[in-house]
Amino acid sequence: MAQKRYRSLDTSVLLFFLTAELARSATFFGVDTLLLSIAALFVLVLPYLLIEVDGVPAFGNWLKPRLVFAGLGIGTGLLFRGAPAGISHLPMTFLILSAVICSYIHIYGLLKLRLVK
Repeated sequence: MAQKRYRSLDTSVLLFFLTAELARSATFFGVDTLLLSIAALFVLVLPYLLIEVDGVPAFGNWLKPRLVFAGLGIGTGLLFRGAPAGISHLPMTFLILSAVICSYIHIYGLLKLRLVK
């Protein structure tokens, strides 16, 4: 029996750091909070459309681990809210780093040559 593997780990890590930064820097009526929330919703749901045609899992089963990543990110962001100024910038730093790596992975996947059978 083929073992199932989680296909969206790179975007899940990106989602973790995005929700951590959202929870760390959220204000009540801030435009930055609105934009981070919209981006988090997009990163939460849209990678489902990037899955290859073969073996697409059910949307609910695919979404559950991503919701766990987002919840852990929110909890981590709330912990960083009270952190000293020297380390409170870490979620944004890791968000930028994970976004660069995730972009590289997806661009490489798009540009990779595939042989026609």
